[in-house]
Amino acid sequence: MSEVLVLIDAPEGKVTKPSLELLTIAARIGEPSAVFFGSDVPSSLAEYGAAKVYQLDDAVYEEYLVGPKAEALAQLVAEKSPAAVLVPATSEGKEIGARVALKAESGYITDAVDVAVDGDSVTTTQSVFAGNFTVQAAVTKGIPVIAVKPNSATPEKADAAGTVEAVSVDVSDAAKGAKITSSKPKEASGRPELTEAAIVVSGGRGTGGDFSEVEAFADSLGAAVGASRAAVDSGWYPHNFQIGQTGKTVSPQLYVANGISGAIQHRAGMQTSKTIVAVNKDEEAPIFELVDFGVVGDLKTVLPQATEEIVKRKG
Repeated sequence: MSEVLVLIDAPEGKVTKPSLELLTIAARIGEPSAVFFGSDVPSSLAEYGAAKVYQLDDAVYEEYLVGPKAEALAQLVAEKSPAAVLVPATSEGKEIGARVALKAESGYITDAVDVAVDGDSVTTTQSVFAGNFTVQAAVTKGIPVIAVKPNSATPEKADAAGTVEAVSVDVSDAAKGAKITSSKPKEASGRPELTEAAIVVSGGRGTGGDFSEVEAFADSLGAAVGASRAAVDSGWYPHNFQIGQTGKTVSPQLYVANGISGAIQHRAGMQTSKTIVAVNKDEEAPIFELVDFGVVGDLKTVLPQATEEIVKRKG
């Protein structure tokens, strides 16, 4: 079985859910091998199917932006000749993937929502043109480098050897062009990371600037909170919570849009959600063309009732 390299995203040593999803997806097309940057290799990598773990433990990967990681992964690709390389579709993951594909003179596919084997080819499924079309694509040159969206698979435990192999590579000076001068941990909100969450509850212009009902409903579901561009541009919610073509792309199991009209800019960031629910007092809102379930009503009336019922049933 051919080896599949999986780039592991593990901030502060904690493996993210999308990385575990990648290991599950990699098992469909070959033998998963994790590429881990850090000192302490998490046991979860073997628990979720990593036959091998290539460990790259050097301060250079923390001191600089993506250059050293991309160069190290490219050298691994050249040495191992894997069947494919899977990277998480995060801002860092996609940039690393692009650099690796360029160095390997290979094709690069971004924002895949599924990966499979078709004969001798590794094929992907993508949602394109703002989510209006679903297409299948395959790399025609070199080793496929594929960035996969979060929530594209359910992580499945599959105990594997997880044999750790320490890897040392020579990082060129050219890869050290952008040094990190300072950093600080992200403040904990108690909610899941937006791009990783299984449930996302978002608010738009209809909130009038008050997200309290949206946040309370999200907390009752254990969901992440997002916002439309209109809400962000109005200064009602921080920019890093924006969902849309110029914000973050999410693909949760459940997406609840509240007071959001459903303009194409927003739809581009959430159309691949498995189930979509909308609450809007305008029955002609474009968002209703997209949803699985729609509620015509004022979110300030609907959400408190929904929150109360959910809390009652949970408790």
